[in-house]
Amino acid sequence: MSVPVAYQGNTSLAVPDWLNKGDNAWQMISATLVGLQSVPGLVILYGSIVKKKWAVNSAFMALYAFAAVWICWVTWAYNMSFGEKLLPFWGKAKPALGQKFLIKQAALPASTHYHKDGITVETAMIEPYYPMASMVYFQCMFASITLILVAGSLLGRMNIKAWMLFVPLWLTFSYTIGAFSIWGGGFLFQWGVIDYSGGYVIHLSSGIAGLTAAYWVGPRSTKDRERFPPNNVLLMLTGAGLLWMGWAGFNGGDPYSANIDSSMAVLNTNICAATSLLVWTCLDVIFFKKPSVIGAVQGMITGLVCITPGAGLVQGWAAIVMGMLSGSIPWFTMMIVHKRSRILQQVDDTLGVFHTHAVAGFLGGATTGLFTEPTLANLFLAVTNSRGGFYGGVGGYQFVKQIVGALFVIGWNLVATSIICVVIGLLTPLRMPEEELAIGDDAVHGEEAYALWGDGEKYDATRHGWYSSNDDTNHDSNKIPSGVTQMV
Repeated sequence: MSVPVAYQGNTSLAVPDWLNKGDNAWQMISATLVGLQSVPGLVILYGSIVKKKWAVNSAFMALYAFAAVWICWVTWAYNMSFGEKLLPFWGKAKPALGQKFLIKQAALPASTHYHKDGITVETAMIEPYYPMASMVYFQCMFASITLILVAGSLLGRMNIKAWMLFVPLWLTFSYTIGAFSIWGGGFLFQWGVIDYSGGYVIHLSSGIAGLTAAYWVGPRSTKDRERFPPNNVLLMLTGAGLLWMGWAGFNGGDPYSANIDSSMAVLNTNICAATSLLVWTCLDVIFFKKPSVIGAVQGMITGLVCITPGAGLVQGWAAIVMGMLSGSIPWFTMMIVHKRSRILQQVDDTLGVFHTHAVAGFLGGATTGLFTEPTLANLFLAVTNSRGGFYGGVGGYQFVKQIVGALFVIGWNLVATSIICVVIGLLTPLRMPEEELAIGDDAVHGEEAYALWGDGEKYDATRHGWYSSNDDTNHDSNKIPSGVTQMV
């Protein structure tokens, strides 16, 4: 029986025998879905969840990170994360720009897994049926969103020049380490630590790095810490919706194929997120007598984060259990522990990224070590016969691996992020000056989010009406910059 022309290889120079058009299409769609989580997803969410005077700055921090990561990624960082092995935790830095590299079949050269004898191959190298260009694109979207998540801890006070330096440095000396160690064929990958789609590489690392950077940068202004209402709750929900729907690509694209495992991952992602949102909302109603919309978004995020390390590896009932845990434990650490902890009170984590990403990411990694189902594990993992502790056998050891892997990510990010912040602090202040903190977007960018009637204007009885402060011809350098008349 002949194969239809549409499914044949070598129909043109752009369709080699190894290319699977369906896999390639799904991988590029998945990458784009993850990209939409960042731009416009988190750009919108950050710009609307913060106080009005910080809307532009918060959105721009996300937009800048997205662009900066792109250039760093293709210039050196991709191969440090997924290229040839340099060290057990780091790949060799080199560009991913030439067509000879980008049009060949995708491969992760350090991902071959050997038996204990070190000679016999247990699992062959990861070689998806699409070009390297698709792999570089897909993985770049993960790196970008990780830096944007870190920004969530620093909104409302980080010097934009410091942030511009922080992004390439943290990508190079922190993100690439976690990515290669766990995904690219490094020592944690070879040992069998499970992180299906970024619970450790992305969420645990961004939560710890965000909290650490927040310590070094310092807090927001006292007034902002006391009152920091969102400027647009409905727009915040738009960003949150893009985040949720984009997670289909986030978790569904990580089998590197449009296969049955990706279907399981997408289904479990939605089950866990929905359960977590409902649990968080119920706890808000029980203890605070009102359902919080912001709280619902936080519950959604913790559910999405928690399922990520095991999305395609656990059964549906386990996704519900993980959702119940992710809707309650991060709620408890944020609402109860944080308010009683002197250390957490001293560090100003603007959006609570530590709770929604670090706590939920650690929780997801640990529960993956319990609930990984053996049949599903064999569909995805390089270490054969892996299983969670719930299924007996070597499952208890898998749980230990998960804890050790998490401790490595935590320790590396604490040290690396601290060093990066100290170095940047020697070059430029990490925190904005007080006058910029008092004014916000107009002082930092010369722009404001909303041109509402009366904004940037003041009333002068001698002129019988409103006028723009830009109309003043004489300016005192010690006064608030033109166009700004009050602190929002």
